[in-house]
Amino acid sequence: MNRFTGVINLEGGPVDQRYHEAYLELVSYIKFAKSLKLASLDHNAALKALDTGIADPKWRAIFKQNLDTEKLAWKNNMDALHANVMKTMPDVAIWSQSYGLWPGNALAIFAANSRWIHLSTNTLPFYNVFPRLEGKFPGHINIHADDCHSPMNHWLHEHPKEHIFSLSN
Repeated sequence: MNRFTGVINLEGGPVDQRYHEAYLELVSYIKFAKSLKLASLDHNAALKALDTGIADPKWRAIFKQNLDTEKLAWKNNMDALHANVMKTMPDVAIWSQSYGLWPGNALAIFAANSRWIHLSTNTLPFYNVFPRLEGKFPGHINIHADDCHSPMNHWLHEHPKEHIFSLSN
């Protein structure tokens, strides 16, 4: 509390993701990426392998962006990411109780049809960690892409420009 005045949850929050379909899909892609023997592939073969092994086009694009095609190595720490998702209690999937309660200001933004956060079932975990959010929908718990009814609408980089401007302020 002595360093921050608020927290913004973008497509995430105090939810255990381990059993959500979207998280399991991501884990399968991380396992696939980790299993690639990049040293034995050339640039085109590496890209083709990603095309074959990662079905979702948006995740595939993200993995391709994280592949250094000159060195044929991951730009991110794929070993650490893989090790994390293989843990029983992966940091990338669980809001740990050790993080505690956040009594300060809070804002949660996620897609109307997100595969990661479901407004109808995940509001109580938000309230339990961020008590100032209680009763604040739609003011401090916002959904975007209301007009896009697709399970693929949870990508933050697809926010309208005015959302990005508001968040940056």
